[in-house]
Amino acid sequence: MRAMVVDDSRATRAILRRILEELGYEVVDAADGREGLDVLAANPDVELALVDWNMPVMNGLEMVKAIRAAEDEPTLKIVMVTTEGDTDHIVAAIEAGADEYAMKPFTAGVIREKLELLGVTI
Repeated sequence: MRAMVVDDSRATRAILRRILEELGYEVVDAADGREGLDVLAANPDVELALVDWNMPVMNGLEMVKAIRAAEDEPTLKIVMVTTEGDTDHIVAAIEAGADEYAMKPFTAGVIREKLELLGVTI
């Protein structure tokens, strides 16, 4: 399976990449939502996206909305991984099309648990 990590923090991308690779994923990444859409277009076999909320150029919420608006049949699983933890943000992300929501700081166990909930563990 192929996954994508979208976060403006190089360190966070590296941590999530390592977690996903240890779970058996092949990982591509992007530094913002616009780049994420481009990477997704170039890698149509991506089945999972872990997306930060607060990023320059295009934030994660805008990216999730753009992905869901372009999908005929939503198949990409999206997990928002962010510091935004209030109820309004969680509701907005789910309404926009995110499938799960994980708070930073996270552990490998939290990410694994979210993926199990989505049925996308290898």
